[in-house]
Amino acid sequence: MKKVRETDCRRLDHKALSELRKQGVLQVQSGTSPEVVAMGLGINRTTIYDWLALYRSGGWDALKAKKRGGRRRKLNGKAMAWVYRVVAMKNPLQMKFAFALWTIDMIRKLINDKFAIALSKASVNRLLDQLGLSAQKPLWRAYQQNPEALEAWLKCDYPKIKRMAAKNGAEVFFGDEAGVRSDHHSGTTWAPKGKTPVVSSTGARFGFNIISAVSARGALRFMIVEGSVGAGTFIDFMKRLLIGATKPVYLIVDGHPSHKAKMVREWIEAQAGRIRLFLLPGYSPDLNPDELVWNNLKNHGLGKRVYSSKEEMKKIVISHMRKLQQLPQVIRGFFRKPSTIYTAALYVPFIMRRLKTKKSKQLGL
Repeated sequence: MKKVRETDCRRLDHKALSELRKQGVLQVQSGTSPEVVAMGLGINRTTIYDWLALYRSGGWDALKAKKRGGRRRKLNGKAMAWVYRVVAMKNPLQMKFAFALWTIDMIRKLINDKFAIALSKASVNRLLDQLGLSAQKPLWRAYQQNPEALEAWLKCDYPKIKRMAAKNGAEVFFGDEAGVRSDHHSGTTWAPKGKTPVVSSTGARFGFNIISAVSARGALRFMIVEGSVGAGTFIDFMKRLLIGATKPVYLIVDGHPSHKAKMVREWIEAQAGRIRLFLLPGYSPDLNPDELVWNNLKNHGLGKRVYSSKEEMKKIVISHMRKLQQLPQVIRGFFRKPSTIYTAALYVPFIMRRLKTKKSKQLGL
């Protein structure tokens, strides 16, 4: 690979060097990694951190090539490089903190422990901004999730299920269970500025469980459950899933104990191939399109409604779920999210057949 020639800043006049420093700092503040900026400008990577330290000590004036003096810098370029690499590339757990997300106080302690320099919260805030770092909502992933199992599911296990389904003409469903509670609320509400609104409840909480299953064709099946969901209840749901089925059913669920129970295995074996059960990798709810059913129900069905009894809440849930059953395009959309798009390829042959049939009808064939 051809090595990028470094810019010799000593050969630049004061005006050109000042402008180069300003452009470098601006690029970092816009969110570009200091390492990438250094490479793009053709300067040593330690130089960009020196410039950031100059800016931190005296603002834009400190970047002028003829400028000297100013207040003594607390953090030099080398120290700022270390802070950037730790915050941007490491998890707080790796630095012996008990919390998994970086906070201003944690970064203050980090700097104090490393360099014996005490910075205020405002100073650390400015430092992070100058390094092009910002507070962002992270993507959550289950700590116990096994990356190898996840990769195996996406590359081997699921494609195998897809091929088997195509060969046997089976319809694939993703299933899941969820509980709904009377004290769940979502969304926002209007209130006087500076006064946090309070949602009142009776204190008498109630709820129940639901089992559902969805297919990429847009089908939705569900069942209301009183009490816990055990192996017997799960079998009852699978019996319902088979009612009216003209082709084999492949059901994909998580590793809940009720799904792996002996009586469930025995019942499935007795169905002589009418239904097969497959398990998702552990701690991977994001791979299950059926999880989005609960999100839809809780945010659009229950979260903004008022109900005073369990029966009233149940009527709202049933009404919303039946409405979803009449909206196959919404169900199909659950299979097109970033974490579930891997399932979409399952019905490519089906879609192609529909397109060919539609074209034939248009041509009068």
